[in-house]
Amino acid sequence: MNDEKKVQKAQEAYRANQIQTASREQLLLITYDIGINACKAAEEALRKNEVEAVNENLKRAQAVLRELMITLDVETGGEVAQNLLRLYDFMYYRLVDANVRKDVLLVVAVREMFQELRNTWVEVIEKLKAEELLVKQEEVRTSPVSAVSQSGHQGGVDFAG
Repeated sequence: MNDEKKVQKAQEAYRANQIQTASREQLLLITYDIGINACKAAEEALRKNEVEAVNENLKRAQAVLRELMITLDVETGGEVAQNLLRLYDFMYYRLVDANVRKDVLLVVAVREMFQELRNTWVEVIEKLKAEELLVKQEEVRTSPVSAVSQSGHQGGVDFAG
């Protein structure tokens, strides 16, 4: 096995481990990353006139959008989820159109949408983590154990009297 194949195998193993141990939020960001990278690869293939690579990468980006659509919980997510579903559908058909026309500008537009969505989710995830941290800090601050330790007593039995 040559060095290039060893590196590729190691990268595949790393990616598989990353996916298996990822949270739901991390999986969403990884999914967006795959879509972004597929669009970038399609853009490059279009510039080089590599029709087969264009098709492969656009199909990969379309598969990402299908996965995002399938996993979207429209009932729980309400109007926001409905709007995301419509946007994913729009992006999907833009990629179909880009593949038929071999139009790099359509691919760029979809990639930019992927990136904007990813950036938005990063912000949402950071805000949720910050809120969770505040809630945990408040729980610790107001818990009976915390109140005793804040009063200066170390616990245990007071034999002094």
